[in-house]
Amino acid sequence: MTEDKLIKLLKICIAIGLCLLLLGHYFLSYLHLPEKMGVTGMVISAACIAFGLIFSLPTKMYLTFLLVTRENRETQRHVELEKKKR
Repeated sequence: MTEDKLIKLLKICIAIGLCLLLLGHYFLSYLHLPEKMGVTGMVISAACIAFGLIFSLPTKMYLTFLLVTRENRETQRHVELEKKKR
């Protein structure tokens, strides 16, 4: 898998994670799902929030790592090209 495809996949995972976080918050705060469904409603809200965190946080860290290493490679390549010109 190329780096561009991996970055695109990670961005999609972040979007899914944020949507799940918002969905869990919506269930908990606005639909009052725990009051209507009891423990099952709490489990549904907590599961949405938990999976949202699982999808969004680690992928953000890995995506940041990928983008920083890519930038460092490009900077180093630029410095090497400048040295060759001299």
